[in-house]
Parts: sequence; C-alpha cells; structure tokens
Amino acid sequence: MKKFTPTERTTLKRLPSRAEYDRETVYKILDEAFLCHVGFVVDGQPYVIPTGYARRGDTLYIHGSAASRMLRSLAEGLEVCVTVTLLDGLVLARSAFHHSFNYRSVVVLGKATVVESAEEKFAALEAFTNHVIPNRWAEVREPNEQEMKGTLVLQLPLVEVSAKVRTGAPIDDEEDYAIAVWAGVLPLQLTASTPIQDERMQTDIDLPDYVVNYSRPAKNE
Repeated sequence: MKKFTPTERTTLKRLPSRAEYDRETVYKILDEAFLCHVGFVVDGQPYVIPTGYARRGDTLYIHGSAASRMLRSLAEGLEVCVTVTLLDGLVLARSAFHHSFNYRSVVVLGKATVVESAEEKFAALEAFTNHVIPNRWAEVREPNEQEMKGTLVLQLPLVEVSAKVRTGAPIDDEEDYAIAVWAGVLPLQLTASTPIQDERMQTDIDLPDYVVNYSRPAKNE
C-alpha cells in the first residue's frame, strides 16, 4: 500500500491541501528527524514528553528505562499521539499575520505495546543507534544482559498516520504586496559543528568519516 488511509482522527480539517498520506513522504520525515514528542493522558493529566525513536518498516519504536513512567503508562494500553517535526525555514511575509514556517511534520496515533521478543528488542536497539549514526552499531559494544533487562522497548504500528507539509513563499493579502518591506523565506537546516573529542579517548583513534562528514540520512525502505 503506497498511502495511509485517512481516518476521522488523521484527516486534516484546516488547510487540508497541506495533508500528506503518501507512505514514502511520511517515512522520509521520520527517518530524517531525531526526536518525537509523545502525548498521552494519565488520570486526566496530559503529558507531552520528548524522546528519541526509530523506525523499522511499518513500526515505530520508542525506548528508555524500564522505570520510566511514560513507558510503563503506555505499556498499559493508553492511547498515544506521537509527533515528529522538521523545521525547514522561516517564512517572512509583508504582514505580521501571514508570517509562518516551512515545515514537515508527522502525527502517529494508536496504542503502543511492549516488545517481548528478545530478538526484536535487540533489533530495535540497533535501529535506535543507527538512526542517529548509520552503521555505528557495528563498531560499539552491544548492550549486555543487565542493560537489556533495564530497558523497555515499545512498538507502535504505523497505521493511523498523517503528515503535514508547508513549502514555498509567504502568502500575503493582495493589497499587501505593495508594501516596501523584504519578504521571502530564510531556509534552515540542521548541520554538525566541529567534533569534540572525549578527553579519555585513546589518542591513536582517527576521527571517523561519518563524524567528519555527518549529515542526516534520507532513508527509504
């Protein structure tokens, strides 16, 4: 299936032209971003928690300490809303009202479940590591038995999903185009700065190419 099927909860009511249900578009956003915000309600109290994530196929994984209130709450079957956002630019209009952002975002709704299989849990942790630095898992120490026991991994199927995307120039009221003020887009992107070596690292280790030339991947599966 190339597209997600919109539901009552994922159908955009405002500015529906910005809605995207194409699976490739959604996956590119998920694979480029680092952080998601996990929204849920416990005893009437809403929470929105930022955390890392990874995608494998049609499944989104989040993980953390087995003592995490967020993960333990979600494991009980609470409804969850996971949001991922990439900021691509500042849209500067001629009027204050029409200033905006160029962005790409994804919203995933559903219920998360605990990954019980040791094999899948291990694969999910590998995906978390490689999502940040591709192929890093192959170079570092893998989690030991104690670390695996202390880590809770949840899976959220990518079924009820939508993306929202804004691109392009500012859209002003027609009469405002005559105003003598600069208008346009200031593009933004995430770039890496100069690497800072760990003071306790052995001195004969070269700086890896994937650190020197780091950039966010745009994976496709």
